[in-house]
Amino acid sequence: TIRVWNETVSNLTLMALGSSAPEILLSLIEVCGHNFVAGDLGPSTIVGSAAFNMFIIMAICVYVIPDGEVRKIKHLRVFFVTAAWSIFAYIWLYMILAVFSPGVVQVWEGLLTLFFFPVCVVLAWVADRRLLFYKYMHKKYRTDKHRGIMIET
Repeated sequence: TIRVWNETVSNLTLMALGSSAPEILLSLIEVCGHNFVAGDLGPSTIVGSAAFNMFIIMAICVYVIPDGEVRKIKHLRVFFVTAAWSIFAYIWLYMILAVFSPGVVQVWEGLLTLFFFPVCVVLAWVADRRLLFYKYMHKKYRTDKHRGIMIET
């Protein structure tokens, strides 16, 4: 078997495409249908729908694990990178919707927001491949059934 895609990159991009495409298309259809003027579907509708989708995805991931089995995070570094970007995303949305230009999304805000996703994917890939400073870290992670993750230095 020849591996073409990096697992981290494919998971991030396909999950984003599958969970966000309906909201983005609905917003695009609405804006194009109203002569490029925003209608009732605003950013809060799209963000709320996306957050609901993520809750459903997480609920299904937890529900389908059979009783007595345990799943562990495979790449802890990638988890930390994506968790940090998730927190940053909510802070960034608050900043552009309530602080920088309340009620209006400027073009620079939209372009910068669009630019953040490839940066997130690249940083997750760097964490997955242990590039940059990750290769110089000499910490070993091991798990224990009773105490969770232990870090050895």
